[in-house]
Amino acid sequence: MNFEPHKILREYWGYPQFKGSQENIIRAILNGRDVLALLPTGGGKSICFQVPAMAKEGICIVISPLISLIQNQVSQLKNLGIKAIGLTGGLNFEEVGDLLDNCVYGGYKFLYLSPERLEQELIQDRIRRDER
Repeated sequence: MNFEPHKILREYWGYPQFKGSQENIIRAILNGRDVLALLPTGGGKSICFQVPAMAKEGICIVISPLISLIQNQVSQLKNLGIKAIGLTGGLNFEEVGDLLDNCVYGGYKFLYLSPERLEQELIQDRIRRDER
């Protein structure tokens, strides 16, 4: 894939440029460096992982304890034409398996999970299996 971050920002989010330290954070991620980015509320943290994920092959797994944040971000990404899915509560074992299959074979870019979901053996097994 390997798209230019500015092009991705303009194409999907409609912004002409990054703000603050976003570009430095994104470049570091794309250069394979480990990054810890601390930004204030409204500082554009999500773009710091969403843009690099769009620039690379594969799926981005996002872990968040906030179900409302998961639902909001999945909805926003879908509105931008980006395939995203959130595995929140109320899904049975079979439904989770089907949704994970969709992630692998359906071209999803983002999979949002709660920490509790990440602890489930089914989730861990599928992540390990699909990373090979």
